[in-house]
Amino acid sequence: MHSLSFITLSKNPEAAKEIRDALSGTSRARVLAEIQDPDTLVVDALRLRPSAVIIVMESDGAEKAFALIKKLSASVPETSIITAASNASPNLILGSMRAGAREFLQLPIIADELRTVLDHVAELAAAEGQAHKQAHTIGVFSSKGGTGVSFLSANLAAAMNVSTLLVDLNLQAGDAASFIGVNPKYSLADFAANRNRLDDALISSLVTNHSANLSLLAAPLEAHEAEDITVQDVSELLHVMGRRHEYLVLDLPHTFDPITVAALDLADDILLVMTMDIPGIRSTKRALKIFERLGYPRGKIRVVVNRWSKNIDIKLQKVEAHLAEQLIGFVPNDYPKVIESINLGQPLVQIEPSSKLTIELKRIASLLQGSEHKSSPQPRKGLLGAVFGRPRNNGSLELSVTTDLA
Repeated sequence: MHSLSFITLSKNPEAAKEIRDALSGTSRARVLAEIQDPDTLVVDALRLRPSAVIIVMESDGAEKAFALIKKLSASVPETSIITAASNASPNLILGSMRAGAREFLQLPIIADELRTVLDHVAELAAAEGQAHKQAHTIGVFSSKGGTGVSFLSANLAAAMNVSTLLVDLNLQAGDAASFIGVNPKYSLADFAANRNRLDDALISSLVTNHSANLSLLAAPLEAHEAEDITVQDVSELLHVMGRRHEYLVLDLPHTFDPITVAALDLADDILLVMTMDIPGIRSTKRALKIFERLGYPRGKIRVVVNRWSKNIDIKLQKVEAHLAEQLIGFVPNDYPKVIESINLGQPLVQIEPSSKLTIELKRIASLLQGSEHKSSPQPRKGLLGAVFGRPRNNGSLELSVTTDLA
């Protein structure tokens, strides 16, 4: 189930933080924007089309708030309006409901009341069809450089065979365009600079098309432009673009900076890329620990080995035991084919449809597409089938590459 999206309006930083923390504490919700100026609320709601808006009421400005609620309700009727206040009078609650608010949230927030409000917002979103308008987002990440994240991102995006946007979030030095052979005129920096006046025509012009099903939103064309891109820019970008595509594939840098963490937070699946060497295994272990501290469920994380060779001496069972995580994919090492595809500017899955790399990349893409529908393949007996006794949410897959564990 896709998460519900929220905009909050509050002049009180403490109330805004309480609401943000409460929504962030559930996998069902995410905050798109936090606004302090009421005059910008309707414009932002029209641009972002969130599931709900939460307005923190002030007792001395009730009439203005009621007028704002009426305007918002008329402008974005599919968006739920929720008012929130501490020590609210019955007249304040009743007045907000008459103006068009659908729910009231008492501050400090009570967990059971928040769950009920989220249930009601989800019901309205489903009735309005919003639940089917947000892309499934896949973040491709490694905490170690040089593991082939950009190559895998480009090829997985090309393997989806449905409307897919490859988003290059390597803001300082991203070059995803070269992996799919396009020459972008605009980038994420242009999205950020024009965020307040985006319409369908402008959004379409920012994206570079590769084929009928694959397009790219490029990293900034100049390194200095990355300095002006914020976490909120990226959050809004993924939300807006997610309404126009079935899949978003995020090509992420190998650092845990705020923008990368924000993107990882919003991803439905994280494809964690590792190489089968000691530095690669150690960096993967560190990343898994950080994901655990960030509160990500293990079912959201898929570990895949890139540049795999059956001649590697490290035993797979020991690696999985060390990581406490099953390896779900093994992309074979074929340097000449990879370099050829990069030099040609064409995804390998398109120019080498029968290669072992393509077969494995398409299998991984199929697995990620299956996870969206909660239909991961059933466990089968394989070389690593008995390593872990605990149940897996993402299914257990037989290794597609013959391995020598002797």
